[in-house]
Amino acid sequence: MTQSKTNNFVIRFANTNGTGSASANHMFAKAIMRMGVPVSAKNIFPSNIQGSPTWYEVRINEQGFLGRRGGAADIMVAMNSQSFQRDLEDVAENGYLLYDNSKSQDLTAVPSSVKKLGIPIAQICEKEYQDQRLRQLFKNVIYVGALAALLDIEFDVLRSLVSDQFKGKEKLITPNIFALELGYQYAHSHFDCPLEPRIERRDLIGEQILVDGNTGCALGAVYAGATVVGWYPITPSTSVIEKFSNYCERLRIDPATGKKNFAIVQAEDELAAIGIAIGAGWNGARSFTATSGPGISLMSEFLGLSYFAEVPVVLMNIQRTGPSTGMPTRTQQSDILACAYASHGDTKHVLLFPKCPRECFELTTIAFDLADRLQTAVILMSDLDLGMNDHLCQPFRWDDERRYDLGKVLNEQELEALEQYGRYQDVDKDGICPRTLAGTHPSKGAFFTRGTSRNRNAVYSERSDDYVDNMQRLEKKFATAAALVPEAVIQQTRQAADISLIYYGTSAQVIDEVIAGFEQQGLTVDTMRIRAFPFGPEVRKFVQKRKNCYVIEQNRDAQMRSLLVNELNLSPQVLTSILNYDGLSITAEMVITKIANERKIAPIRQGVQR
Repeated sequence: MTQSKTNNFVIRFANTNGTGSASANHMFAKAIMRMGVPVSAKNIFPSNIQGSPTWYEVRINEQGFLGRRGGAADIMVAMNSQSFQRDLEDVAENGYLLYDNSKSQDLTAVPSSVKKLGIPIAQICEKEYQDQRLRQLFKNVIYVGALAALLDIEFDVLRSLVSDQFKGKEKLITPNIFALELGYQYAHSHFDCPLEPRIERRDLIGEQILVDGNTGCALGAVYAGATVVGWYPITPSTSVIEKFSNYCERLRIDPATGKKNFAIVQAEDELAAIGIAIGAGWNGARSFTATSGPGISLMSEFLGLSYFAEVPVVLMNIQRTGPSTGMPTRTQQSDILACAYASHGDTKHVLLFPKCPRECFELTTIAFDLADRLQTAVILMSDLDLGMNDHLCQPFRWDDERRYDLGKVLNEQELEALEQYGRYQDVDKDGICPRTLAGTHPSKGAFFTRGTSRNRNAVYSERSDDYVDNMQRLEKKFATAAALVPEAVIQQTRQAADISLIYYGTSAQVIDEVIAGFEQQGLTVDTMRIRAFPFGPEVRKFVQKRKNCYVIEQNRDAQMRSLLVNELNLSPQVLTSILNYDGLSITAEMVITKIANERKIAPIRQGVQR
């Protein structure tokens, strides 16, 4: 049975990097959302600044399957002469090719089933605009206007978006609406509108917002009370700090004095950046830094200092494809083991795995509490897809009654009551020792903070028994952390499921579609989404109750599977890896196909319906 393409198709924009196409493509995606239809967008861009091919893929699916679909596009908007012939190969059978026919194009590679929609966009711009820059910018707006006619997008929605986008810059509103009208009128005059893939208004969005994960991290840091950032720019984490700065300029200025209640220090390199953050954390500030894989490598020794000296700091790792500098603008869950065991020697770090921008916000706020409570580094494991692409999610929520968990910090009166203060005395037998901040008491509470071995009173010691005692206490503290971090999210059937899935982070985008695909075959599926490391007891219990689980992750070396086997002492035979590491976000089709092949069951077609 042919599946309806109303509110169910993929459109891919092929543009040139640096031409302003991203904002026009984003406006197109937001228009779909404002018509009440679920939408997701993936910006696939090069690591250079300008001139190379870039793609922007929008998936529209009213069932809410918003992970990248993969494969050919139902509609290709081919606006880049460099990639034109390659883009022709990526149009689905019976799909549509929208292109600029101002100059003759070689269309011999276009299959006969593909419908060609040629629009003389460059000629229209030359006629209407004298400025070369305006001609380039409005090309993008014109094809969005044409798509509005072709796909039955309400023009008033686009008009409203333009007004919102240029609020405060009213002189830009009319020219942009005019450019939209140029494309809209041309398409209506020359093609049968609407096409088979079309948008039909729904009410499926509710209160959801379209936002990127780096915004969630930045706002989470603001609400968590972060005041100090040590920073060195690196793709794809840079916008975390940029957005944090923008929010602080609005929210962290003392109204009485006009002074800033925050400090953002751009350091000379990643080592200095995390050193600044750790120093601020030692002094009592809530501090953080943000980086990606190469930065993690450089920050590892300082992470070891944070672990061993027990200084709180939050690190946001927006993962990208590695190793080395890798593919800076491609996504991957590539730093799991590097972060879990960062630094030399025996270290273990707390990791949090958000699945969406809202969880970027929520887990960031939790990260600061955990860092203070555990007196250690806490690493938020986002990635490029989540951090830099827009995703539909529930609005961010903050409870004004919530109070920060600052952990065991002794004040002057508490220090006064002590006969002697020992920085590394495990008073409560949970591995977490009371700390104090510099200057709290005039004579008590002083100690040397060092990365070398010491005894329980922070006195330098190379005695083996002192070192072993300290390392065993740190191990106990990590076990305490397992009861404090967010639990895994488990969804299970009442009877034994046919298929069990373990996943984390952005792999969550495809899970509902994977489940629907197997249910279509009469197979039951249960799942566990890991949200944190160390693993809670529910993680071990889920695996031990099943003969085999499929671990879905986006790296070559099955890093989460290795962590599960290593930390829970599991037999490797009970965990089967489903891996994607091509730099693009994972697809449901890939997961379904690999599991079906492994189980030797019939192939399941893509585009499942509930």
